[in-house]
Amino acid sequence: MTDSPASASIEDVTPRPTVWTTGRIIEKELPTPTTVRLRMYVEDRQRLWPGQHYLIRLRAPDDYTAQRSYSVASDDSDPLVEFLVEKLPGGEVSEFLADVAEVGDVFELRGPIGRWFTWDTRTPALCVVGGTGVVPAVAMTRAARRSGQPGLVRVLAVGRSEEELPYVDELRRAGAVTAFTRSPSSGRPPGPPTAAELMPLLDGVEVVYVCGSSRFAQLGEALLMECGVPVDRIRVEQFGATG
Repeated sequence: MTDSPASASIEDVTPRPTVWTTGRIIEKELPTPTTVRLRMYVEDRQRLWPGQHYLIRLRAPDDYTAQRSYSVASDDSDPLVEFLVEKLPGGEVSEFLADVAEVGDVFELRGPIGRWFTWDTRTPALCVVGGTGVVPAVAMTRAARRSGQPGLVRVLAVGRSEEELPYVDELRRAGAVTAFTRSPSSGRPPGPPTAAELMPLLDGVEVVYVCGSSRFAQLGEALLMECGVPVDRIRVEQFGATG
């Protein structure tokens, strides 16, 4: 693996063009019935900016391929690359990774991909994230903690319930505010977040990252605009149910 995380600050590394390489599953677990967490050793791995993603490609014996994009949860200092995959009904990639793939299996990967949605590890930021869209926020909080400045990243994480929100315990340890749409939590009634809940988190923030389903992204953008956040400070990444 080149560009070792221990060799230099990520800010000093010049990005290289991404190419297809291979990744081997080192750890696999099923944190919920609908998600699988994979930690992979990636050959010739490039440095990781929080907010980036990889393409994972499956290849059948007849050379048929299918690929999907998955955000990275791990920090650049982690020797493994961590993904959280949502298992979607009929999703040929996600179902294979959840139900068939085993520790030791090798897959084709390309990445890390993305510049616009990345956090520079210096700018005060807020993440408004929902469901498996919490993954980039996890990477950002890990990077902030590793740099000794955990207060640089704030998180509002939204899920249907505590049991269904990925990384909920880790996010709370990082100071995240949580909101659940179908169950109460700490005296908060179930329901989507409001502008009144969001407003205190924006104090001193210079950039806001919104990540989740298309419906959640629309909600997040609407709340931020209601709070008066300029459009040029909002970065959105949304996904659909392609699997």
